Amino acid sequence: MNNAVDEIKLAEILATGIDKMAVSVTAEQQEQLINFISLMHKWNKAYNLTSVREPEQMVIKHLLDSLSVAPFIDGKQVIDVGTGPGLPGMPLAIVHPHVQFTLLDSLGKRVRFMKQCVHELGLTNVTCLHSRVEAHQKSEPYDIVLSRAFASLKDMLHWCEHLVDSDGKFLALKGQFPQSEIDEVSSHFRVDTITALEVPDLVGERHLVTIRKV
Repeated sequence: MNNAVDEIKLAEILATGIDKMAVSVTAEQQEQLINFISLMHKWNKAYNLTSVREPEQMVIKHLLDSLSVAPFIDGKQVIDVGTGPGLPGMPLAIVHPHVQFTLLDSLGKRVRFMKQCVHELGLTNVTCLHSRVEAHQKSEPYDIVLSRAFASLKDMLHWCEHLVDSDGKFLALKGQFPQSEIDEVSSHFRVDTITALEVPDLVGERHLVTIRKV
């Protein structure tokens, strides 16, 4: 199991999880998602992309966790900041093919991995960027700034403030209810919603915090 990935078993875990979450994912998209995990498992040995080593756990901790955000993606231009190996942006881009995703990370090896995934999975709606988020400029604002385990809410808003206008929003994927971080959010922003997410077989809490500019 250490060398080969049992894709049939992984596909079963994914399909069961998707079913419980009531997220709409086609058979072709499910195949792309499993291929993404196979690539991550393969590259992880040399590139150390994630501390999660077992492919079965990658499906739960990376795929299902990312897909829990899928119902909240309602814009056309999304940037995933500090995306690491493409989480949650790559799985979300697979299930939202009509949304343009920019996946930004400051570490070159992660960006190289993501570019290889985009090529091998045939994704046409993903741009991979090697940059620090505060240095990234875009002529048009994004609809959504997305982050998962990137920074505190205060830091994320400070570094990403220039990426959205008053119509845009920030979606931050957090673990347990982040009260102390919410208390630190400046008066330039308002916390719209905090949604508890159900991720099948994942140990621990997940919350999605939605924030807008005031």
